[in-house]
Amino acid sequence: MKKYDVIVIGGGSAGLSAAIEAKKCNADVLLIEREARLGGVLKQCIHDGFGLVRFGKKLSGPEYAQKFIREFHELGIDYMTTTFVTEIKKDKGEYELTYVNEEGLDYCKTKSVVLATGCRERTAKQVLIHGTRPAGVFSAGTAQHYVNLLGQMPTKKCVILGSGDIGLIMARRLTLEGAEVVGVYEAKPTPSGLERNIVQCLDDFDIPLMLSHTVTRVFGHDRLTAVEISQVDENMRPVAGTEEIIQCDALILSVGLIPENEVAKELGVTIDGRTRGPVCDENMMTDVEGIFSCGNAYHVFDLVDYVSKNGETAGRGAAKFSQGKLSSKAVGGAKGGATGKAADVAEKNANGEAKASAAGAAEKTASSVGSVGTGGFDKNVRNMTCIVCPNSCKLRIEKKDGELIVTGHRCVRGEAFAISEMTHPMRTLCSSVASVFEEAPVVPVRTSDEISKDKMLECMEEINKVVLADRLGEGDVVIGNVLGLGVDVIVTSDILRGES
Repeated sequence: MKKYDVIVIGGGSAGLSAAIEAKKCNADVLLIEREARLGGVLKQCIHDGFGLVRFGKKLSGPEYAQKFIREFHELGIDYMTTTFVTEIKKDKGEYELTYVNEEGLDYCKTKSVVLATGCRERTAKQVLIHGTRPAGVFSAGTAQHYVNLLGQMPTKKCVILGSGDIGLIMARRLTLEGAEVVGVYEAKPTPSGLERNIVQCLDDFDIPLMLSHTVTRVFGHDRLTAVEISQVDENMRPVAGTEEIIQCDALILSVGLIPENEVAKELGVTIDGRTRGPVCDENMMTDVEGIFSCGNAYHVFDLVDYVSKNGETAGRGAAKFSQGKLSSKAVGGAKGGATGKAADVAEKNANGEAKASAAGAAEKTASSVGSVGTGGFDKNVRNMTCIVCPNSCKLRIEKKDGELIVTGHRCVRGEAFAISEMTHPMRTLCSSVASVFEEAPVVPVRTSDEISKDKMLECMEEINKVVLADRLGEGDVVIGNVLGLGVDVIVTSDILRGES
């Protein structure tokens, strides 16, 4: 039975960061991932906007993940994919892990475990949608998986419930691929996603956002045929008499995420009732000695940049613990609830990271073109949030005597951004192209620079003509000088090269 200093469960952004940091701290590390490829959910997040905080530039999800995957391999870290951990038990001061893969059942031991198991999406039943169980009800992540990894369209005409960022992004993605998105419906009186995504994913494509509305029933036997929409009152209760039936073949749910912590619960880790993640100290160790948690398994983060940072903290802590350099006394002994010193530390960590996320929220997703206020404005005055840098300046643009006067910016880039958005809006187009290779029916691509917003659909027509027959990798050109715009369409993943 092989022994390691640190075993990381989960190969997404948190797990990769934890494994890399633990290795840099001279720990012997093993990473276990249940999927066939490393990278976690970033593999299907082909939109850009990742990495602005950490790397200072826009990256797509696959590009962001690839940076860590390359470093992971360069460090020579042991890993197993398509492998499931079925049991963890403590034995003489060490943890024995039982795992299963295509080679059968086996065991390994470690001094410390990092749980980087991510999160899962809420289902239709968890938000009390009544009716039958027809095909055509998808979580936003599942729909994203179908379109961005399998190259399959799950809908021709859909309704999206929930205004979370992935729901907004899928509204744009499905529209670009030719589906009709009837509207996005949100039960709360305010949107859940970033304002910039509301503008670029909904307003850009004339997709309505209906607040204080929810889906109360689904119809259909074998396949969804319609949904019932109702207004809700201030207590989130459907208002009688407001029901409306909308014909559609799919319902896309973007109704929240829940940290994945079944393994942590089986180990007796205390779960914080507020975050639904483990109670951890400043080193990300739980109240079970030697068990660490990080990323969206700890609490759901807004930005992947902060997931990576949190994973590094956990990896460093796990390495130190395995080397006898970290005491477990600071963790506290909270049992049966999020109480005591450990809970206080968890709340401090969560609040601190939430503030950091709020400060960097402008870097989360979409492109670098900004967030425009959607509450209505004088035709000569417009407000928007600049996303050129993490400062997220609130800009006011006034048209006066034929000139645009920008205020609220703290740098010249903010002024240039505002004028561009007012006169000639630009967008980065992220999509995928078909391939002849079985392991990757579609390959993610994007424009190498921003293009005029009004050219996006025309550019999509060119992208949809492409079928890759060569094993191109990240940065390789698929379409040179697309539409004569002086911009290329480039690959954003190394999947065809087998390097991920």
